[in-house]
Amino acid sequence: MKQIIYTEKAPAPIGPYSQAVLAGNTLYVSGQIAFELSTSGDLKAEAQKVMENIGNILAEAGMNYENIVKSSIFLKNMDDFGLVNEVYGSYFTSMPPARETVQVAKLPKDVNVEISVIAVQ
Repeated sequence: MKQIIYTEKAPAPIGPYSQAVLAGNTLYVSGQIAFELSTSGDLKAEAQKVMENIGNILAEAGMNYENIVKSSIFLKNMDDFGLVNEVYGSYFTSMPPARETVQVAKLPKDVNVEISVIAVQ
């Protein structure tokens, strides 16, 4: 009924959670971050890496970006919305998923952006 999805091509969990859980035909992907790039000052590269991590997890479950039906974007600074939105949008050329974007007080490992998704086969 519930299958844990894990790939070496995305960061290992830093707590008691899974990269993703497949329940029936729905995949719940935990928030992805790019802490190795968070201090580089290159927010575009950080957002790109987050989306690549998501893509690698989707692939492990036999899915791709077209399977995403819902996204949640968490930003350290809402002033970064335009840049993150540009990177994020490049992955959805048609029929983008539902989404919310919120600014939060702090993110794990002090990153600038975290994105979680729900995908359906």
